[in-house]
Amino acid sequence: MKTYSKTEIAKIGNAIVFFAERISDLSKTKLLKLMYLTEETFVRDYNIPMFGLEFDVWQAGPVSRDIYIDLSDEQPSLFSEFISTENRDEATYIKPKTSFSDDEFSDNEIQILDTICQKFGNMTAKTLVEYTHRKNSLWHIIAKEKDLLESFKSGQTNSSDEKIDFTRILDESGAETYKEQIYFKQLVGAINR
Repeated sequence: MKTYSKTEIAKIGNAIVFFAERISDLSKTKLLKLMYLTEETFVRDYNIPMFGLEFDVWQAGPVSRDIYIDLSDEQPSLFSEFISTENRDEATYIKPKTSFSDDEFSDNEIQILDTICQKFGNMTAKTLVEYTHRKNSLWHIIAKEKDLLESFKSGQTNSSDEKIDFTRILDESGAETYKEQIYFKQLVGAINR
């Protein structure tokens, strides 16, 4: 698991709270898809990362392994200040422990969170998985290139170490900006630890 600064934890934790406050019965799977769609939308619109999370190509779509692991524990540790989890009906559900704080967010980031919530908040986790699997999505393109589609479909595997490469949805200039911002986030994160 990557080491996160307090600022990074606060931003990701508050984004989770944002969704948990607005979506009843927010499952872990649904949250993972919403976090991915938030990052992808922000990158596409602004050529910079919102969270700087890595997303792996898994059977159920793009997944932030770090968030997945934290939410799979009996209770979250990384985001324990922000949320709790409840296991029922063979699924994990997210509950906010605190109110959303916009301290870590720009107006554009709040707008993207609102947009994602309005556009996808009423969809089921299954529908969101299907949405992230659509043809020409980054997940589908990478899964196809890495010969993962059949393994996922047959149930041979449900995860991989292949990463979603957001630069693939950007033009050359946007990709360069994105890479610079990722480097900058890593540098600031290392200083703030």
